Amino acid sequence: MHDDDHAAAWRRIGAAGDGITLAAACRACMTDVDAACLGVSLVVAGELRVLGYASDERARRLEDAQLTTGEGPCTDAFVQRTLVEEADLHQAPDRWPAFSQVADQQQLRSVTALPLATGHLRIGALDIYRTSPGLLTDRQKSLAHAYARIIALLALDEHPHLLTAEHRPVRPGPQGYPPSVHLAAGILAEKYQLPPDDALARIRAHAFRHDQPLHQIVDHILTHQSLD
Repeated sequence: MHDDDHAAAWRRIGAAGDGITLAAACRACMTDVDAACLGVSLVVAGELRVLGYASDERARRLEDAQLTTGEGPCTDAFVQRTLVEEADLHQAPDRWPAFSQVADQQQLRSVTALPLATGHLRIGALDIYRTSPGLLTDRQKSLAHAYARIIALLALDEHPHLLTAEHRPVRPGPQGYPPSVHLAAGILAEKYQLPPDDALARIRAHAFRHDQPLHQIVDHILTHQSLD
């Protein structure tokens, strides 16, 4: 990332006239890197994951798919703390099988994910989606890195609990779930006498099998005290 790209990104955000916000930065990033849609997932204390931003329903579905299945570029970028990309999801279905299936349903072909971090603190990942195959150009990658740095700062400003939460070591695999998911898993665990991890696995499997966003399954459980 070049300093001039960082300055250019700030100027683009400011020129939009929407205020210096996480959403404004994401919209500016989409324009500068020619993205079809964009998503931001935030990880609290290395355990709880929440949606920070989704540009549209396609992005929301893909962020939720990664949370439901425990795989995808967001998790890889966060855990590995590096840029992760796939030029053509149609040609690499085995890399993230479940994620690629959802991407295909949303008619999205390529993805670039960048970790969101400030100093040694990792707070999430930025996912850039496109409808055509191909990688970002070197210039676009440099801009994406600049925006990731800015988005990390704005995310901390809008979600200060990311700074104050007690952080635990990052582990492989899915990086946590929103508190509502753990609450729903607790309800199922008590009702069906299941270990909490088994109850959580049942919720994820139900969401994937019925092609429903995880939050919809969770809302149903919290309302009806049942998975069905």
